[in-house]
Amino acid sequence: MGSRKSKRSESPPSGENEAIQYLKDAVAGGRPWHRALLEAIGLWTWPEESYNNHRYTYLIDEEAFDWLLLAERLCSDIADMIPEQELRDFLFSGRLPEEVSDDEFRETIGGSKYHAYLNYLYGVTVEKFVILAVEEEIRKERQSQVWSAGEGIGEDAYQRVYGAGQETLLDLFRTEKGYERGDSIGLNELQEFTYWLFKYRLGNHDRARVASYTAKGVEFLNRQGTDDGLWTLRGRHSEVIDQGT
Repeated sequence: MGSRKSKRSESPPSGENEAIQYLKDAVAGGRPWHRALLEAIGLWTWPEESYNNHRYTYLIDEEAFDWLLLAERLCSDIADMIPEQELRDFLFSGRLPEEVSDDEFRETIGGSKYHAYLNYLYGVTVEKFVILAVEEEIRKERQSQVWSAGEGIGEDAYQRVYGAGQETLLDLFRTEKGYERGDSIGLNELQEFTYWLFKYRLGNHDRARVASYTAKGVEFLNRQGTDDGLWTLRGRHSEVIDQGT
């Protein structure tokens, strides 16, 4: 996947993009759509694009690959070639019509994309659940506090996990990135902020504390009983923490 900075203002011409053309031809030729989809992702080289008046950022901070976002966008080019229920299952739950092993997923999309996928998996998906897990932890601690049990839980969770409040951290993030400050935050910026929080946690806390909170997030996510296209959550958080992304 190419440099986000070098291609930021460009988009792949839909009719000439190799990955899109491969996907269409492969499915038309009888290749199972989900296999062709993963193969097309392996061919894809654009970190972001403008498509149908929307900006898609597939590679966050040049490190974290949102493969599901790219997969959903590619599906729009072959939607009429995918069984309706299978397409619905994939778009709403990330569930493919047949099992694809972790090794096969890595081999098909390529090693560099797979590593970037792990960065997204732990740096964005799991990181969101770290906060939810700690909020639940705080809520349980306050069960006996009838009048203030639910007050400030979100802010206290940020303080506990990162050592600073959400607004303070968001200001630090925007200052570092050179972004304008505002009262709202868009989805793309929120994803980037979440990944920034993950790296902030890795850089400002000892390994044991980082691993402990990451494990809380993984455990909380697993309890939700959702796939979300997650192939590997089996102890890999120690690997990602060791590598520091």
